Amino acid sequence: MERLTKMVQEKPVVIFSKSSCCMCHTVKTLICDFGVNPAVHELDEIPRGREIEQALARLGCSPTVPAVFIGGELVGGASEVMSLHLSRSLIPLLKRAGALWV
Repeated sequence: MERLTKMVQEKPVVIFSKSSCCMCHTVKTLICDFGVNPAVHELDEIPRGREIEQALARLGCSPTVPAVFIGGELVGGASEVMSLHLSRSLIPLLKRAGALWV
């Protein structure tokens, strides 16, 4: 869990993903299309990815990927990110976290 906490704080936006997950791809594309440069951790490609996935599950991420953290706080998965986007709350959240400047 300590490792997860450190990873979440490395950038304003951190995404935990799996390279074969279509919803992960969708969320990464959406956030990157805003001009945000998130830290992306592909859990199926990094050492100890399974441990991180278990830590995400303990935080309440279900499914465990995608898991999006903005400003060090867990936003949630694809449904939560898309809901924020549709309610026009995602961009202000990204700006407050320092991930967007315009």
